[in-house]
Amino acid sequence: MVSAAEQMAANTSWAALGKATDLRNRILFTIMLLIVYRLGTWIPVPGIDGAALREFMEGAGQGIGGILSMFTGGALGRMGIFALGIMPYISASIIVQLLGSMVPALEQMKKEGEQGRKKMNQYTRYGTVFLATLQSYGLAVSLQNGDLVQADLPYWFFIATCMITLIGGTMFLMWLGEQITARGLGNGISLIIFVGIIAELPAALAQFFASGRSGAISPAVIVGVILMVIATIAFVVFMERALRKIHIQYPRRQVGMKVYDGGSSHLPIKVNPAGVIPAIFASSLLLLPVTISTFSGNQTSPIMSTILAYFGPGQPLYLLFFTAMIVFFAYFYTFNVSFKPDEVADNLKNQNGFVPGIRPGKKTAEYLEYVANRILVLGSAYLAAVCLLPEILRSQLAIPFYFGGTSVLIVVSVTMDTIQQAQSHLLAHQYEGLIEKSQLRGKGKGRSKRRGAARR
Repeated sequence: MVSAAEQMAANTSWAALGKATDLRNRILFTIMLLIVYRLGTWIPVPGIDGAALREFMEGAGQGIGGILSMFTGGALGRMGIFALGIMPYISASIIVQLLGSMVPALEQMKKEGEQGRKKMNQYTRYGTVFLATLQSYGLAVSLQNGDLVQADLPYWFFIATCMITLIGGTMFLMWLGEQITARGLGNGISLIIFVGIIAELPAALAQFFASGRSGAISPAVIVGVILMVIATIAFVVFMERALRKIHIQYPRRQVGMKVYDGGSSHLPIKVNPAGVIPAIFASSLLLLPVTISTFSGNQTSPIMSTILAYFGPGQPLYLLFFTAMIVFFAYFYTFNVSFKPDEVADNLKNQNGFVPGIRPGKKTAEYLEYVANRILVLGSAYLAAVCLLPEILRSQLAIPFYFGGTSVLIVVSVTMDTIQQAQSHLLAHQYEGLIEKSQLRGKGKGRSKRRGAARR
């Protein structure tokens, strides 16, 4: 049987958007702040040699430069004030969440409700400043070593101005993301990354088709890449919506003299409970040595050269460790942050719910852990396949722009989440309309009854 809410959601049309004033205002507010973000990517950091930077990024555009520029919306390629992007905030939030599941004091803080959530957010902001400081200093020194700075600027003056500008840009992006989440539509941080990736796609596609026209890439490769992108997007949508439903039974209960029948529901476990977090975390760790070497110019040490020879993008060891890290973080993040079997079993026990055939408490936790382990075998394999297949094809076919599975995962996941939130707002608007109509009808009936009684 389909519930009334599901029937209403199925009948929801986008034509109702004109009547949903709150949703329309949220969409306009979100678009305005995203335009502000895009404008900031074009404002350069003071003291950058623009010609030297463009020449450098043209040479690095097919490798690490293309990867980092894609995730910063092109701000890194132009060395804009948002060159660090929102990645320091994401890294800090992931670290704080992981520590919150391992440190008893932080774990207790998470259970304190709104006050605990505010303190965790405060720690996340401190971590963002710390990570942005380290990354901005490393980027400023790398720019100096790569001769990408104007020659008349003093060394430490450029380091200080570059660090202040980049840290301020990251903190402003963090504020933009929080404002979009609170007053706009969708998750602000995810939308900022989404817009950064989408904004670079037209230029990358134009470069890709230009290579086909010049004969550098055969038409068969172009058609194959397009079909692969479509198939990958369809596969990601299917896997992100895939669930394993565990049947939950609730016993009969007696309230006063009435006995209520026991109900039943299901506990949904996603095939990929960790989302895109394992891919982002694994990519960040593996790209660290390559990032350092890219901006260090000709001063790469022999040890770094050896690391790059074996762990560069597309190399066998790089792909092997990328897969291992994705699998590790998929299990680690799922059981420590997104799905904790012990907590879920305790909540079911407190609500008098149980899995048929499984005793409540410890046995239920063991059963949930067993099911989640089996599901994650498929989920981690799916993440590894989506992330590695584009990497292998890009290195083998020499595609002149960066196309990665991580970016596809982010784009598809954010699109699905934003559409779902928009449909939720439309559904809430329809409920409000029904409630208002029922109240008006109730008032009309009351008036007619009073008028009839007066006539009698």
